[in-house]
Amino acid sequence: MFLDENLKNQLKEYLKLIENDLLISLSLDSGEKSKDLKEFLEEVIGESDGKISLVEKKLPITPSFRIDRKNKEIGITYSGVPLGHEFESFVISLIQAGGRPPKISDEAKKRIESIEEKLDFTTFVSLSCVNCPETVSNLNLMAVLNENISSTIIEGSFNRKMAEENNILSVPKVFLNKEDFLSGRKSLDEILDKLTSLNKLESTPALEKNSSDELYDLLVIGQGPSGVSASIYAARKSLKTIMVGEVFGGQVLDTGSIENIIGNKIIEGPSYISGLKKHVEDYPIELASNVRAEKIEKVNEIFVTSLSNKRLIKSKTVIVATGASYRNLNIPGEKEFKGKGVSYCTHCDGPFFSGMDVAVIGGGNSGVEAAIDLSSNCRKVYLIQRSDKLSADEVLQERLKSKENVQILLNAVSEEIVGEKKVEKLIYKDKNTGEKKEINLSGIFVQIGLDPNTEFLNGLVEKNKLGEILVDESQMTSQKGLFAAGDCTNSKYKQIVISLGSGASAGLAAYDYIVRNGL
Repeated sequence: MFLDENLKNQLKEYLKLIENDLLISLSLDSGEKSKDLKEFLEEVIGESDGKISLVEKKLPITPSFRIDRKNKEIGITYSGVPLGHEFESFVISLIQAGGRPPKISDEAKKRIESIEEKLDFTTFVSLSCVNCPETVSNLNLMAVLNENISSTIIEGSFNRKMAEENNILSVPKVFLNKEDFLSGRKSLDEILDKLTSLNKLESTPALEKNSSDELYDLLVIGQGPSGVSASIYAARKSLKTIMVGEVFGGQVLDTGSIENIIGNKIIEGPSYISGLKKHVEDYPIELASNVRAEKIEKVNEIFVTSLSNKRLIKSKTVIVATGASYRNLNIPGEKEFKGKGVSYCTHCDGPFFSGMDVAVIGGGNSGVEAAIDLSSNCRKVYLIQRSDKLSADEVLQERLKSKENVQILLNAVSEEIVGEKKVEKLIYKDKNTGEKKEINLSGIFVQIGLDPNTEFLNGLVEKNKLGEILVDESQMTSQKGLFAAGDCTNSKYKQIVISLGSGASAGLAAYDYIVRNGL
């Protein structure tokens, strides 16, 4: 049994949204994976009240199954049992293939429907990947809306042969018409823009909005927990608020399980962000995603912010909540082997290194958690730390020390990543002896912390040597009327709950600033 009673009950309610009967074609062989696939689909179909039928049929990939309407070919194919993080995207695809309209903009819908060229997408995923479902859902949605588009999803551990043939070591990895197309989590707009850049989709003029006649009380830059918190608190004070950012949710979307948000014993990063999104939608907050702030100027006490889509936003106050990005090693081989053995997410890419030797670089909480996670599947895990001790919490260190296949290397400075087509060795220097040493391995997971996303401020506010924005007790920066919150600031602790609190403080402080200054 693949689905417990609770999951079956939830599935039954979702499948009621199917408006047109579906036909699932199932391609099988005599192996255990085919049996698993058939059993899973029979359980799903059993909850559909007759809206989904199953037929055995030879498909290009075996074992696999394809989702179509009974009277219309859709062309969504899965080679794998879509459980884990892919279960939700699978169910959404069933509902949309069944005729339920997707919640996307009219502009995006028209862009998809205008595609006349045949586009065959193949996406490699792992069930533990928190980044894969969004990319998969968007490509499946495109297949539903346009008969010229097909979407095939390959689960790496289910179809190891195809994963190895395509040298897949990082997911999600998308091929278009058998050519490398893109990697990583991608929004629908990002996928469409990529197609435009390849001349497979006509360009659409940027949505520019002249802000000369529109003044916001508050502009929030960043759509992670601190930005969301700031926006909600500002909206509750009736401030006219707009929140902009590249991806709603920020780095939390890349987080597997979160165990330290008070009130939630454990929650997955994407699920937590989904809750934040629903909360934001309860308020009159304008959202502008897939854009970034490029420059902020202050003109006659009004902030003028230039966005990457050429739009100008005028506001009385600004809150910068841009968070931070994964820090790079900046050593030879890192850039060249990114996605070819160098990874920054164990949840996404760890399954591809089962039975192999890997290294985790970084001895903080994220590094130790990564090593613990990898130790369950990898043959050997090296934890590389440049200082003479680990900095992770003691409870994590104790858990790590119980893993017999983990070797901790202290005072080890990573210097070069070596290989031909993929990672083969890590060269490091022993700080105690000055000797250079090498480790033969297949994967390297970089977990050395974060760099604040503050480059665009260009001297507008004071920052420390790490690039973090300096703020006072009310989250005010050195620039009056400009506040900052979350991981982009000099806050000592980088935690979701602290980002939420600092965002709330910034939102309230922005309101006080407007009132006190009569703006």
